[in-house]
Amino acid sequence: MKTWMRSGVCAAMIVSVLSGCADMTTRQRNAAIGAGIGGVAGSVLTDGNPWGVVGGAVVGGVIGHGTGSDRKLRHYDTH
Repeated sequence: MKTWMRSGVCAAMIVSVLSGCADMTTRQRNAAIGAGIGGVAGSVLTDGNPWGVVGGAVVGGVIGHGTGSDRKLRHYDTH
């Protein structure tokens, strides 16, 4: 029963977080995706150690922020 409850809470949190991503720039979206993937990877690699999760999320967010480009921002800078 606890597993189902945790799954439901996690799903609700994911939906609420992703609904706020509608007006993000490409770079912000990549950083958020990278942080999520990094957090999961950190959790898996460190067997759920909180420092591993936070460290993975930070590293993933930095890598995600560095990838891609913001064409909208470049377009405004050229005028």
